[in-house]
Amino acid sequence: MIDINFKKLSPSATIPTKAHPTDACFDLYLDEPNSFYYDYGTNTYYQGVKIEPHTYIPLHTGLAAEIPDGYYAAIYARSGLSVKKGLRPTNCTGIIDNQYRGEWIVALYNDSNFAQVLDHKDRIAQFAILPVLGVNLNEVEELSETERGAGGFGSSGK
Repeated sequence: MIDINFKKLSPSATIPTKAHPTDACFDLYLDEPNSFYYDYGTNTYYQGVKIEPHTYIPLHTGLAAEIPDGYYAAIYARSGLSVKKGLRPTNCTGIIDNQYRGEWIVALYNDSNFAQVLDHKDRIAQFAILPVLGVNLNEVEELSETERGAGGFGSSGK
């Protein structure tokens, strides 16, 4: 078990949570309490963050963290948001190195053909803490032979 220290950069930020103690990932929450968008069709302002189709918006979590040496955070899409609303992290998987102490910001991309709205404190992504493996990169003249060889995309069958 390792400890991860989180700091609220905003009083309205939410510390990450797990739905179940055995879950692999923690949920990250939107911290945009003063966000409003304008609906031109109704000439009305609504509270929330609106992500237009096929665009992205960087979203605040209001949190910074201290990840121990030898670990990093990997930020992933929440399956419910991606399936139901077509929203995913812009870079698909975000990486937060252990030396980073700034705010965790999640840029969400809207893959759908409809504008999507998120409200303050909605769960916007999930993250796991993973170990950093020690790796030596060695330049060689030849690589060992395998059954697959250089077979690429689709080489293992349908």
